[in-house]
Amino acid sequence: MRHGDKIKNLGRTASHRAALLSNLTCQLIEHKRIITTLAKAKSLRVYAEPLITRGKTDSMHNRRVVFSYLQDKEAIKELFGVIGDKVAGRPGGYTRIIKLPRRMGDAADMAMIELVDFNEIYKKDAKEGAKKTRRSRRSGTAAPKKAETPAPANETPATDATPEAPAAEGTEENNA
Repeated sequence: MRHGDKIKNLGRTASHRAALLSNLTCQLIEHKRIITTLAKAKSLRVYAEPLITRGKTDSMHNRRVVFSYLQDKEAIKELFGVIGDKVAGRPGGYTRIIKLPRRMGDAADMAMIELVDFNEIYKKDAKEGAKKTRRSRRSGTAAPKKAETPAPANETPATDATPEAPAAEGTEENNA
């Protein structure tokens, strides 16, 4: 029975596990996103998030505590500089784990772990993409007619581009 045994050993000794998690944390801080196995990603989140919380307050004590875990000066600079400033307003939950397809060689569950505040894809697509689709749906019937009539009067090359654009928007509306 494993009552009260909450640590995930990852099939390693304590020193090997500490070195593994330290290296993974340094790579996560450096690259902002890494791909590893799901079990390592879940253990890494538990290991790295308290260190990122310490990185929000730049003091000599916090730097020494984090350095005792990571042993990497460049990672410390990045953590207390760029990352600490970016996550200052976030109360927690600095990392996101996204499951990936299984690894071909041994069918291990793979995952991508990333720092939430450094992913511009989700921020831009979620905000701008939603607005663009809503605008095209609302103005889908009235906008193409208005765009076709003034464009031929102004320029000849623009007339070639304008009939194609409304046709593409119309097909998107029919597909959606």
